[in-house]
Amino acid sequence: MTLGSGMRIGPYEIQSILGSGGMGEVYRARDTRLGRIVAIKVLTAHLDGHPKARQRFDQEARAVSSLSHPHICALYDVGETDDRPFLVMEYLEGETLASRLLRGPLPVDQVLRHAIDIADALDHAHRQGIVHRDLKPSNIMLTRSGAKLLDFGLAQPRWPLAFASPSLGAASRETLTAEGAILGTLHYLAPEQLHGSDTDARTDIFAFGALVYEMATSRQAFEGKSQASVIAAILEQPPAAISTLQPLAPRLLDHVVVRCLAKDPDDRWQTASDLKRELQWVAGSGADIREPERSSAAHGVNF
Repeated sequence: MTLGSGMRIGPYEIQSILGSGGMGEVYRARDTRLGRIVAIKVLTAHLDGHPKARQRFDQEARAVSSLSHPHICALYDVGETDDRPFLVMEYLEGETLASRLLRGPLPVDQVLRHAIDIADALDHAHRQGIVHRDLKPSNIMLTRSGAKLLDFGLAQPRWPLAFASPSLGAASRETLTAEGAILGTLHYLAPEQLHGSDTDARTDIFAFGALVYEMATSRQAFEGKSQASVIAAILEQPPAAISTLQPLAPRLLDHVVVRCLAKDPDDRWQTASDLKRELQWVAGSGADIREPERSSAAHGVNF
């Protein structure tokens, strides 16, 4: 059941629906106690009786509540209405990266700025032991203050979150990360996800590379006429170089993205922190960012 304008969820007064997806409906609402505008995500009614769906909702709340970062959408509150769980989130004005990409590729300076914001957010999450596992354009909001990372519904904690009861944390991990399960959005899945293998921070780095590729070219890094052909591309084929599709893009950006998209996790950037520093170097390199390489000794990075 869609919530109408003027309806109340506890102290929150619904103003309008912002969107809906497979898991939930998102509403703009007013917190009548504090007088601020918030976004409320409510589990879709037809999923209310599905334990896995409720566990994903719980997992998202636990993951986001442990994070505090300017480029991650903040969680304010949790609750239930008519036995449907809901999350009260920071209300963001702007547009999703998916919507922005409908108008074509982003200018290079914006690609680098947003990429640095997202890498910074991932670095914070990874340091807290959380792997996002569903990085894609619709989960990035572009605002005046920069890019914001959304939707931790598939997030995987690498260790139990501090305030989670051991039994609930273990149950959630077992259900959401069952051996052989493939979770996420196809075009951004890393090879290890397709194989149903263990995932870690480097899985997010692969998806990040696909995301930056799409920002720069407005094309997906791995394309195909069927799911099977997309899977084959992810597992076996490198995408065309960004600079061949977008001549104004710096070739150093190609270098960064190619390493993100390495098939073997050991060949990727190993941390989002390293990745962020590399992007900052590219953004600040100034005079000639179209040079294909630079001395590794000058920057302290081994290629």
